[in-house]
Amino acid sequence: MNNHNDQIRAQIIQFCADIGSNPLLVQGAGGNVSWKDSGTLWIKASGTWLAEADQHDIFVPVNPNALQHAIQQRNFAVTPQLIDTRELKPSIETLLHALMPQPVVVHLHAIEILAHLVRADCEKTLITAQGDSLSSVLVAYHKPGEDLAQAVYDAIMQKQDVDVVFLKNHGVVLGGSSIADIVTTLNTLITILQTPVGAADHTRPIPVSRHPSYVPIQDTTLHELATHSTLFDRLTSDWALYPDHVVFLGPQAYTYTNWEQTETLFAISPNEKPELIFIRDHGVFVTRTFSIAKQVQLRCYYDVIKRQKAGTMLTSLCHNQIAALLNWDAEKYRMRLANIP
Repeated sequence: MNNHNDQIRAQIIQFCADIGSNPLLVQGAGGNVSWKDSGTLWIKASGTWLAEADQHDIFVPVNPNALQHAIQQRNFAVTPQLIDTRELKPSIETLLHALMPQPVVVHLHAIEILAHLVRADCEKTLITAQGDSLSSVLVAYHKPGEDLAQAVYDAIMQKQDVDVVFLKNHGVVLGGSSIADIVTTLNTLITILQTPVGAADHTRPIPVSRHPSYVPIQDTTLHELATHSTLFDRLTSDWALYPDHVVFLGPQAYTYTNWEQTETLFAISPNEKPELIFIRDHGVFVTRTFSIAKQVQLRCYYDVIKRQKAGTMLTSLCHNQIAALLNWDAEKYRMRLANIP
């Protein structure tokens, strides 16, 4: 590796550490970054955290030629080939990075963008907001991996020089010649898509659990999901909004009108207590097995629905889409790496 390549790697590692520490851009192990370097596609490994890029070696080298050959054959089920032996696996979405011709590709679940992508009318709002400032395409929701890669391929083949791919109910993919290009595009998107957010309700005391299996969630802001009537209603009507939320937090929200209701249900199924429960007008409670990775994802959900006006129609994943995610071996692998029960 020459000095130029070393410099690019150093810039990308710093970029990853910076955005990885910003929960409005990256949530836990979500998102991934890649760069093409002298015949190698370097990409974040599945289950690793961008925030730890400057502490651990989170990137793995993949053979891009094999991926390009597969793409030409429309083989979107191809398994990325590691160039050397590694314990970690390439990101689930490696093929997305190979599809984009730019030297640097970044895939994020940035809150200001995701808040639009879960809306039923996101196509109209995205076109109105960005105008002609960027060359972008909008892709309907598809399961990450083979299905999504094929949909993205079909979309970018319809338009020249695409540098932004919006993924409904998922996130955004950015391509650039350098990290500086990526930063410029990302800042532009965040600026034009930013949604005003009302102040959080911090006036209530931390709630007290009435069940020995549960404690109040550590992120006290999240209690607003139970104490704010509009947000609480979203838990039932708009829970399964995007893949990471479903994979980490499950297919449904366990909401209760009071503690007495939970006690009745727990008496019926004492060994099947959910890790996360919401008690209307009281708070959010978790078991002691509820991980930081899951709390991060719940904060992401809060940040997304906090940016929705009352009455805004959102699009949730359907039963079949949820089932496909929860039964996917690739996601089970990522969950194991995150030490999630």
